[in-house]
Amino acid sequence: MGLRAIPSRLSIAIVAALVVAAMAALIAGVSIDVVTRSAAVLAALMFLVMLMDFVTTKRAWRESKPGMKRGLPAAFAIGVQRPVTLSITVKGARTWHCSLYDHAPASLTTEGLPLQLTLRGGTATDATYLVLPTVRGTVQFAPADVRLRSRLGLWEIFERLGNVEARRVFPDFAQVARYAWLAGDRRLQEIGIKTYQQRGEGTDFKQLKEYHTGDPVRHIDWRATLRQSKPIIREFQDERDQCVMLLVDCGRRMRAHDTDSKIGTTHFDQVMNAVMLLSYVALQRGDAVGAMTFGTPPGKHALHGMMAELFGVQPTLNYSDYVLAAQQLLRKQRRRALVIVITNFRDEDASELGHALRLLRSRHLVLVASLRERIVGELMMQPLVTSESAVEIASAQLYEQARRDAFNRLADRDGLLVDAEPDQLGIALVNRYHAVKRAGKI
Repeated sequence: MGLRAIPSRLSIAIVAALVVAAMAALIAGVSIDVVTRSAAVLAALMFLVMLMDFVTTKRAWRESKPGMKRGLPAAFAIGVQRPVTLSITVKGARTWHCSLYDHAPASLTTEGLPLQLTLRGGTATDATYLVLPTVRGTVQFAPADVRLRSRLGLWEIFERLGNVEARRVFPDFAQVARYAWLAGDRRLQEIGIKTYQQRGEGTDFKQLKEYHTGDPVRHIDWRATLRQSKPIIREFQDERDQCVMLLVDCGRRMRAHDTDSKIGTTHFDQVMNAVMLLSYVALQRGDAVGAMTFGTPPGKHALHGMMAELFGVQPTLNYSDYVLAAQQLLRKQRRRALVIVITNFRDEDASELGHALRLLRSRHLVLVASLRERIVGELMMQPLVTSESAVEIASAQLYEQARRDAFNRLADRDGLLVDAEPDQLGIALVNRYHAVKRAGKI
């Protein structure tokens, strides 16, 4: 393993001072033999002192029985900065001066490391640094490196503290949390969610209630009205216990970024945010939610359970086989469901995706959701000032027109299509889900 120690600045300064003193003695006319013998004696003495300092410090450190505990959250969310607290304990009466570098995984951006610490014997020293997850999946913290100052200050000794600990990094739940808060405050329109008046519009019976002005007269329950001697109506709710199945593309196109930031901005990260929001809404409405991926080894996956399966899924370099994904879903999902296919559509996909949709529509109601790349819109909206910009605008217009025409041809008689920029996909899917439920199409 080697010697995990290096001479301190003090040791280097002492050696440098001895060298200067020897040179000064030579310049002053002291004989070389005298200078040589004196330097050898001082070097041997320095070596012995440093050796004693190293050995006694190592022994004292072991006897102090140091320990470190991390205060980690139960899980991290991508792009959300969280504090990590460290509690370091040492026994005995000694005071230790050190710097500590905790080995957070490379996918976490850290702030506040290394930590400069003074550890007092018999007490716990607490410290905090910040981490920012940049990639979903499992992250592992390794034992921390401690750079310890020896008792005489002649060495910097490296020790390890703490244990290996693992945590999961999930998609950001902020959109779900905001939806839940605004739903409770009845202000969903602030984030673009369309709301509908719920009274008496579903087909599942919910409860009997007293008639109020504006309630539909056709829902009056005449027997209950006679018993209560006042108008009573039947209140209905949207159908429950239906199934929403998400078919999520994990192919190479989902690796694209819409911005210069590399934290949670891939198309697939945005899709995961949309999947969480739609799953939360559907589960709140009493429906079952499942998910299957394609473009990567597939698997069928309520919100916590599904996210526990999907949190670490990453887009691959593989080709996305729409027909194979449709065939696999038909084998696994025999009950009629609202199948939501989420992909990054290009006009060259029209033939294969159209065939896959025909297979799915033989049994299910199908909604196709595609990610519209923001860069194309930015190219079309740029100022027309040079010949290069004219070519870029024209090319972007032709590309977008061809893509839009091909995408619109995928619609069947229900016309269930969503074409949205990645950060708006969740809102668009929730609005379309609400519309489908209100229309009783499932």
